[in-house]
Amino acid sequence: MILEMVRANGAVSLRELARVVQTSEVTVRRDVRALEAEGLVDRRHGGAVLPGGFTRESGFPQRAMAATAEKAAIAEYAAGLVREGEAIVVGAGTTTQELARRLARVPGLTVVTNSLLVAQALAHANRVEVVMTGGTLRGSNYALVGSGAEQSLVGLRVSRAFLSGSGLTADRGLSTSNMLAASVDRALVRAAAEIVVLADHTKLGAETAFQTVPTDLITHLVTDQPPPEGERAEAELEALADQGVRISVATAGQPGAQGGKAGPQDRAERNERGERNERGERGDRGPDGARRDLPLPAPRGGGHSGLTASAPLGQRISDLTPTRRR
Repeated sequence: MILEMVRANGAVSLRELARVVQTSEVTVRRDVRALEAEGLVDRRHGGAVLPGGFTRESGFPQRAMAATAEKAAIAEYAAGLVREGEAIVVGAGTTTQELARRLARVPGLTVVTNSLLVAQALAHANRVEVVMTGGTLRGSNYALVGSGAEQSLVGLRVSRAFLSGSGLTADRGLSTSNMLAASVDRALVRAAAEIVVLADHTKLGAETAFQTVPTDLITHLVTDQPPPEGERAEAELEALADQGVRISVATAGQPGAQGGKAGPQDRAERNERGERNERGERGDRGPDGARRDLPLPAPRGGGHSGLTASAPLGQRISDLTPTRRR
């Protein structure tokens, strides 16, 4: 069963494997080690991938069923970044589809997308204008690709792009396994002042063939908390922060955590808050003690967006603030 899931999906987290086979992560980890010893899978960042280094793209049904709770938490947080009257681009993917379902509540929004699934999710949102690119339909992910899609984005300028992909590393940034999809994603990047990447922990450390967003162009990463055994994912988060990427970790159903050992996100947040207090700046908690998110960085190339991120209710949000600015 484990080998079949890895072959079908390309990469599967231990958490997801344990859920599907209805056993503990300890048992799954032991089985994955046995498969790795036989050369059938590679262990990576709290999961298993196909051997050979690069992750291939799985079918849409498999992607839609993978890490569903994590994707929902990421999408809920990302939707809180979007403001009334804003114009944004949203790329193709199962996580961006979840985001689109939550954007229907934002009035006056304009969404430019090459994804049929994103457009479908917003089709009945009366207060949202949806603009679709042209292009050729790629049936495996219901996205429009090719020169028609890229040409329709020429001259477009929006405040933010929300993108997902198949892999994310500090060295290469966001990547995908399809050349045509990567080319359209790069066109979406060129249209936006800020780039927000939505990637669950199974994508962290994964390598795929075609780069879509270099690390130095990623403004903000929204992800979920890697599992305890996800050392590589944690290392990627640290490396991304060192390169100036703002990182937000969203956990569904946990309004707050008390006690326990602080992870790298929590440590960075406390250090950054202390530096602001030393400068006499306002902290990130209001008079009621509730969490307040930090303002978004100014768009690359100058200017200021005037936008701030808000944390949706019912989530525990921790920010890993960039330690070095470009």
